[in-house]
Amino acid sequence: MTGATAVSGEAETAALGERAVEALLSLSGRTLPLLRQWVGSEPDHGVARALLALVTGDRWDEAVLKEQLVIAHRDARAAGEREASLVYGVFLHTHRQYRLTADHLVGHFGRWPADELAGLMLGAFSSCGDDAYRAHGDALVEEHAALAGPESWSWTGRLAAARAEQGRVREAHGLAGRALALHPRSGVAAHALAHAEHELGAGPDGAGFLDEWLRADPHAAQSRHLNWHAALQSLACGDFPDARRRADTALARTDVGMRAATNWRLLLAGQAPAGRSDLDHVRELLAAPGGTAEVFHTFNLALALAVEAATDDLHVLARRAAADERADYREVLAPVVRALAEITAGRPRAAVELLSGLGEGVKRIGGVRVEREIVQDTLARALVDTGDHTRAAELLHHRTTTRPHHTYEDLLLAARAPAATVGV
Repeated sequence: MTGATAVSGEAETAALGERAVEALLSLSGRTLPLLRQWVGSEPDHGVARALLALVTGDRWDEAVLKEQLVIAHRDARAAGEREASLVYGVFLHTHRQYRLTADHLVGHFGRWPADELAGLMLGAFSSCGDDAYRAHGDALVEEHAALAGPESWSWTGRLAAARAEQGRVREAHGLAGRALALHPRSGVAAHALAHAEHELGAGPDGAGFLDEWLRADPHAAQSRHLNWHAALQSLACGDFPDARRRADTALARTDVGMRAATNWRLLLAGQAPAGRSDLDHVRELLAAPGGTAEVFHTFNLALALAVEAATDDLHVLARRAAADERADYREVLAPVVRALAEITAGRPRAAVELLSGLGEGVKRIGGVRVEREIVQDTLARALVDTGDHTRAAELLHHRTTTRPHHTYEDLLLAARAPAATVGV
């Protein structure tokens, strides 16, 4: 091999690595093949191997994951301290050690500010389920987005996502638009824009943007989730057939949570649901190891039970949550699940009593603002079914007065026969 050939090969490998990193930061559908190609071309590149584990580790068994990350860490240590630190962060994150991941990232960013690859793991702060950690994560995003500057599409997109979750939706909308102007394929920015446009009541315009964005990359990492966001926009403007179509065509059998969240909203609004999840499958998921390991995942499974009017199953799950040693399960999940059981049994007044006292505590159920809204929807419908329309209207006032499209909310507030048959 001549020197020129070697240099050319190194340049090609470096270019491949750059494309793989850009795809990963963009949440592109090309991420996985590019990462595999990168690892194949440069098997001793520890960070490349670790990034592949970050993307696919949840599909590997524990032994394979550990083996791959041990190899990655060994090779990363030979490359440098930053590389070794990144791989260690991936090890913690893929093993769901979110507090340790967050603590590690604080130190990592202290040494390597605005590291884009470390930014991939910032979700660990919110996954801790601790308000202090969540706030620290937001502060890190703000700090390092400022350090990276307004021309950094990846950090601008992350700041947009943080602002959307903080409820600063107009700021989030502007930041997401800026990130997309810099890099139109930024998946983080597209997702942040979807969150902002949900709260701004964009309706068909919001769904139209998502459809256009996905047409350029139908296999984008978030394609099913973004279609779910589009379904919510269809719900907002009363296009229920489109919401059902998206749930039936875009969501997989494994998307139990998004399917249940769509169907429960449809039922609350007095509409026919889309195709449902198999009840036995939901029961299997709850009984599986880790079935109740995360509070938001468990909540989504409870919604799936509610869609099927599985009242007895909901009572069993509520008792299980009430006896859990974790406070979020006892104090928040248990009453929410019990309220779902009461609604499926035709007892909305009991559901109102259970949900009314939660207030801001609903945040502890996990997920993000858009996803947690469904608890408020459930309370509003239960209030209407008990005859307390005034309180229900007050509960949704911020939506019906600020969102141009709010047909869904109007139906939640519409007087009709009590929702005793929800889920049947």
